[in-house]
Amino acid sequence: MATEQTQAAEQQGQDETKKRGKKKGNVTAWILFSLAAGIIVGIICNYAIPQGSQADQVLIEGVFYFVGQGFIRLMQMLVVPLVFCSIVMGAASMSDPKMLGKVGIGTILMYLLTTALAVIIALALAQVIDPGAGLDLDSVDSSSYMSTVESAQDTIGDTTLVGTLLNIIPTNIVSAMADGTMLQVIFFALILGFILGRLGSKVATVNRFFAQFNAVMMRMTSAVLKVAPLGIFCLIARTFQNLGISGFLPLLKLIGTVYLGLAIQLFVVYMLLLALGARLNPFHFLRKMLPVMMFAFSTSSSNATIPINMETLERRIGVDPKVASFTIPLGATINMDGTAIMQGVAVIFAASAFNINLDFNALVTVVVTAVIASVGTAGVPGVGTIMLTMVFQTVGLPVEGVAMIMGIDRILDMGRTMINITGDAVVTTVMARWVGMLDKRVFDDKTTAAVDISAEPAEFDEPTDYDEYAEHGEPVEFGQSGDPDKFDKVEEVHRVRR
Repeated sequence: MATEQTQAAEQQGQDETKKRGKKKGNVTAWILFSLAAGIIVGIICNYAIPQGSQADQVLIEGVFYFVGQGFIRLMQMLVVPLVFCSIVMGAASMSDPKMLGKVGIGTILMYLLTTALAVIIALALAQVIDPGAGLDLDSVDSSSYMSTVESAQDTIGDTTLVGTLLNIIPTNIVSAMADGTMLQVIFFALILGFILGRLGSKVATVNRFFAQFNAVMMRMTSAVLKVAPLGIFCLIARTFQNLGISGFLPLLKLIGTVYLGLAIQLFVVYMLLLALGARLNPFHFLRKMLPVMMFAFSTSSSNATIPINMETLERRIGVDPKVASFTIPLGATINMDGTAIMQGVAVIFAASAFNINLDFNALVTVVVTAVIASVGTAGVPGVGTIMLTMVFQTVGLPVEGVAMIMGIDRILDMGRTMINITGDAVVTTVMARWVGMLDKRVFDDKTTAAVDISAEPAEFDEPTDYDEYAEHGEPVEFGQSGDPDKFDKVEEVHRVRR
C-alpha cells in the first residue's frame, strides 16, 4: 500500500511538472510571437498608413503608443521599490563584510572587464569592416540632435571619473529615488541592509517590513508581466512603422557591424565565461534566458528588465537571491557591454565617414572613455546615444556624426539592451558559482521559461500567512522581538562574531 501511494505521489508530481513546463513554454512562445508579429505589422503599417494621417494618429501614435509606453511605465514604476527592498534584504542576509566585499568587488571588476573587452571587439571589428566607407556626413543636419543633447545634459550630469564617483553618494535619498538615480539608491540600500544585518533581532520589525514589502513588489511584478505580450507587440509595431525598411537601408552596414559585435560578445565572451569560468553549460543558460533577452530587446530598457531578470536568475538559474538582488540592479546601472560595442563601432564609422585618422592612443582613449561612460549611463532607452557625444568629443570627432546614427538608434538600442542584461545575468551566475551560492540542481532543470507570467499568486514562494511575522505575547520595548522571527540567517553571523 505504501509503495502504491509513493508511486501515485511521484506520478502526480511528474504530471504537475509537465503542466508547469508546458505553461512556461507557452509564455516564451507568446513573447516571441508578439515580437515577430510586431515587426510584421509595423512594416505593413509603414506602407499602408501614411505618417501624419488620421489612421496614424489614432492607431500608431494613439493606441500603440499608449499601450506600449503604458507597459514601460508600469515596469519602471516597480524598479526603485523592488530594487531598494531586494538590495536591503540581500545585504542584510549577507552581513559578513568579507562575503559582501568579495561579491561586490568581484562583480564590479568583472563588469568593467567585460565592458572593456566589448569595446576592443567593436573597434577591431569596425576596423576590418569599415562601415563608414563611402558615406558623406557633411550634409547632416545636426540641429535637432544638438537640441536633444542639450536637453539631456542635466540627466547625464558630470561624466568625469571624479564626478561619477561622487555621484554615487546621494545628498538626498528621497530625491534619488524620485529621480530614479539607481547608483545612489543602490549605495544607500547597501549601507542600510548591512547595518540591519549586523543589528539582527534588535531591528526585527524593520527586517520584517522589508521582507513583506518585497513580497508585495514581487506579486505586483507578476501581475504587470501578464500584459507583457501586448505591450511588446505595440512597442515593436510602432517602432517599425515609424522607421520602415527604407529608414535603415542606408546604414545597413553599420547595423550589421554592431549586431555582429553583439553576437561575438554573446556567443564567444559570455559563453566562454560560463563554460570555463563557472563550468556551466552555456547553451542551457541561453535557453532559460531567451525570454528575458527578448523582453529586453523589445523594451530597450535595462531598468525595466530588472524584475524579470532577477526572477529568472533566482527561480530558473538557481542563483541565491542574496547575490542576484545586489548584482542585477548594479549591472543595469554600470554594466553596458552592448552600449560599449555600439560606441566603439560608431567611433570608427564616424572617423571613416569624416576621413579622420585615429591613432593607437586615440583608440585606447576610446576604450577607457567608453568604460567610464558605461558606469554613468542610465538604463533607459536612448541615453547610450547621448553618451556617445562624450566619447566623440574625447577623441576629437565631430558630434554631428551622431545625428545620422540617431535615425537608427532604436534598432541599435534593442540589440545593445539585450546584450547589456545578458551580461548582467552571466556575471551574476559566474559570481554565484564562485562563492558557492548557485543551486546546480535548479540550473540543470530542463525548464526553459524565465517567468511564468500566467502563474497564480499561490505558485510563488513568498509567505502567505503574514501573521507568522507578527510579534505576539506581552508588549515589549520597540525594536525588540517578542518571539523568534524569521531572520535566523541574518543573525547567524552576528551571533558567531559576538
